[in-house]
Amino acid sequence: MAGGATTPELVAAVSNAGGLGFLAGAMLAPAVIAENVARIRELTDKPFGVNLFVLETPRPGEAEVTAAQARLAPAREALGLGPASTPARWCEDTEAQIETLIELAPAVVSFTFGVLDADTVSRFRQAGSHVIGTATTVEEARVWTAAGADAICVQGSEAGAHRGTFLGDFEQSSIGLMALIPQVRRAVELPVIAAGGIMDGRGIAAALVLGAQAAQLGTAFLCCPESGIHAGWKQAIRQARDDGTRMTRAFSGKYARGIVNSFMEEMRPLEQEIPDYPVQNALTGDMRRAAAQQNRMDYMSLWAGQGAPMARALPAAELVATLADELEAAVRSLPGIQSTRGETT
Repeated sequence: MAGGATTPELVAAVSNAGGLGFLAGAMLAPAVIAENVARIRELTDKPFGVNLFVLETPRPGEAEVTAAQARLAPAREALGLGPASTPARWCEDTEAQIETLIELAPAVVSFTFGVLDADTVSRFRQAGSHVIGTATTVEEARVWTAAGADAICVQGSEAGAHRGTFLGDFEQSSIGLMALIPQVRRAVELPVIAAGGIMDGRGIAAALVLGAQAAQLGTAFLCCPESGIHAGWKQAIRQARDDGTRMTRAFSGKYARGIVNSFMEEMRPLEQEIPDYPVQNALTGDMRRAAAQQNRMDYMSLWAGQGAPMARALPAAELVATLADELEAAVRSLPGIQSTRGETT
C-alpha cells in the first residue's frame, strides 16, 4: 500500500470503524511519517499501525545504472520525458525511519522485505508497539519468531503489490494463502494474520477456519474514496478480470503483483536484467509520476491482488461494517463455529 494509498483519512476511518488502520510509511521521509501520524491522531483515538520496508541502502555501479536507464528510454520517450538523471537517493533511510517510529510509538508496527534484529524488536516493544513481521514461507515465519515478533502476517501469492519474500527463491516461495496459513500455524505459536486475495467476509472466515487470528486487506480498500491512489488506477481495479494481474519486476526491481499493462508487457523479456529494488523503483519514479499526470495507465504500476474484480467503491467505514456483516453471515453458515464479530481486524 506504499506510495500514497493510505492517507491519514483512510487509516483513521478504518480504525474508527472497528478495524486496525495502517499507514504505509516505507516510501515516506521520517518527518513525513511523523506528520502523517500526527494527523491520524487528530482524526482518531483508536489504535492504528505503521508499516515499513526492511532495506539496506544500495550502491549500484555506474554501468548497471546506465544500462537500466537505457532500457527505460523508450518509455520515457513515449511520455515526453528527457534523458534520465541519476536519482539523488535510491530510497529512504530505513534506520532513520525506525528511530522516528520508535519515538512515535504507534500501537502496532509491521515490517516486510526482511527481518529486524532482536534488539530493534525489543526497543519497539519497550516503546509500547506490537511488532508484526511479514512471512511468505514457514522458514520466514520462524525467523521472525526468533527475532521476538508479536505476530506473523502470512502473505499469500494472491496478494497485490510487492512480495515480502526475503529468504530463498522467489518462485518457490510463491505459496497460496490457503496452503500457507495452516503450515505456518503448525510451525509457530504466534498469532497469524492472513493476507492475500481476501476481499470480503467469506475470505476472512476462510482464513479464520484455517487457523489465522485476523485478516489483513489491502486491495479491498483501494477503491474507497479515502484512498489516495489515482482515479484511473481505481477504475482499472474495478474493471479487472480474474486473470488480469501478474507478478512483475518491471517497475521496481522486486516482484510485485499488479494489473497487466503495456509497460509490464514491453519489459517482460528484460525482467531478469532489471536492477533489484530499490534501484529500479527510483529510476522509474519520474516516469510513473509523469504517467499519472498524463492519465497514462499503461505506464503506471497498478498494484492489485488477484481479488481485484471484487473491490467495492464504498467509504472505508461502510466497507468495514459490510465486511463485519459478511463475516458474521459466513460464520453462522459454518456449523460448530462461534461468532467472531469484534475479534478480527
